[in-house]
Amino acid sequence: MILGKVVGTVVSTQKDEGLEGYKLLIVQSVDMEVKLIPSYVIAADAIGAGVDEIVFVVTGSSARLTANTKNKPVDAAVVGIVDSLEVGGKIVFRKCPERSEQAKV
Repeated sequence: MILGKVVGTVVSTQKDEGLEGYKLLIVQSVDMEVKLIPSYVIAADAIGAGVDEIVFVVTGSSARLTANTKNKPVDAAVVGIVDSLEVGGKIVFRKCPERSEQAKV
């Protein structure tokens, strides 16, 4: 799996009919501190992710195993939106800060 940030979308008016109706996302890889890495993948969105979200992507034959991408011509699929990321016992990413933290600001 690839951990990445959705940085854009791809619009294609002419494509294989197996891709009709799919939102295609540009996902830039991130490291375990959620810092951007200069590596990108175009992935079919299987779950409704959006720009600026941290997601995980499956590639290869695994990308064709989701309910939405089964037997479709995809090589990468967004299969999850990350709520939080803990590495070595430390939270390095949290999608929504806790309310208590917001109250202190």
